[in-house]
Amino acid sequence: MSIYVALLLFAIIILLYWGISELFTILFSFTGLPEEKARFQVMSLLTGTGFTTRESEIIITSRVRRRLARVTMLFGYVFNITIVSAFINIFLSLKMTQVEHVFQGIYLPLMLIVLVFTAIRVPAVRAKLDKFIELLAGQVLRHNQENAVLLIDYIGEDSIAQVLVRHVPEPLQDVSLAQSGLRAKENLLVMLLERDGKKAAPPTAVTVFRDGDKLTVFGDYRAICRVFEARESFDEF
Repeated sequence: MSIYVALLLFAIIILLYWGISELFTILFSFTGLPEEKARFQVMSLLTGTGFTTRESEIIITSRVRRRLARVTMLFGYVFNITIVSAFINIFLSLKMTQVEHVFQGIYLPLMLIVLVFTAIRVPAVRAKLDKFIELLAGQVLRHNQENAVLLIDYIGEDSIAQVLVRHVPEPLQDVSLAQSGLRAKENLLVMLLERDGKKAAPPTAVTVFRDGDKLTVFGDYRAICRVFEARESFDEF
């Protein structure tokens, strides 16, 4: 194998590795994880370095995230072996007479990497890529129309979770937030409400839940699931 082919192969492997990390970051983001946390967890899983005990609970307590984590680990294992093999291959391909051509051979792979990274950083391109992956993931993982809940983070003993209300539970139908007893009886705080594709905003005391609402709720995770009759789901997040 010539030095040019070896370097090109190595550049392609790097691009694939980066692409896979971005793919899994987006998938974890769809499950409700903030992008920064999702990227950290994905890099930890891909590289096999482990991740923080506290934040690992966000992965472990979600069925969907556990599945994604297993797949991420598998990809990381396979690609780590591939990258090491590529390094060895490139090293063995080098000869003393070829060293002077190394910098010439690295131009094309380097330009390819820069072009791809630059394109992904363009908001319009990234938005289309995210939308494509979201549609693809939705087709693969969509399974029912029940209310869905996804854990976002822990704060002390309580949790922050997103709830997609496909069908308003009977006790909450035609009842304002002030009369629902969510705060007084269940110790649940509805922090944000997203409706009709508009920007999420804090609900008011007279807010009445509707089908299709997406809520951000703070409180005991099990209570959130019970009150909103929801279970962990990937759909629409």
